[in-house]
Amino acid sequence: MSDDVAGRWDETTRPTLHEGDGTSYSTAQDAYHRHLVEIHDHLRSELTRLHGLVEEVRRGVLTAAEARSEVHAMSLRQNNWTLGAYCQSYCGFVNGHHTLEDTSVFPHLRRAEPEAAPVLDRLAEEHVVIHHLLDDVDRVLVRLVRDADEESLDAVEAALQLLGDRLLSHLAYEERELRGPLARHGFY
Repeated sequence: MSDDVAGRWDETTRPTLHEGDGTSYSTAQDAYHRHLVEIHDHLRSELTRLHGLVEEVRRGVLTAAEARSEVHAMSLRQNNWTLGAYCQSYCGFVNGHHTLEDTSVFPHLRRAEPEAAPVLDRLAEEHVVIHHLLDDVDRVLVRLVRDADEESLDAVEAALQLLGDRLLSHLAYEERELRGPLARHGFY
């Protein structure tokens, strides 16, 4: 897979279904795509909030107790209200979403619309890359908890930035390319 400097995937290497933006679907048909976008919008908003929490910790705006309280108010949370636990929860949610797509949605679409196979293959490949980036975030968070220094915080920011660049690019590609197949065939 070819990558550009900004951390987004090179659009020229991505297969496309070449569906025009003018294609219209009924409200019922488009519901599948809207649901996918809603899930992706949730991932986008939580990623933005993660970046914000890291920045607030860096600037000293939040104490540890205040950061725990902020994380507690977020929708993806666990009993351990720490930045690390929140990131772990977010990473788990992203991996779960991709696993569902890879094991259920993509095989269904592949059977229903074989010409979508190159796009589905590419999306699955990107899921693997994103999984590795999520592992990198987890690794640097462990280091931050252990060392609690500026270098560790820099590493968390860099890992989150790369994850965000790749994830946002992936979500946009998936939404664009799967709108038609989802409208025609649904999730299952």
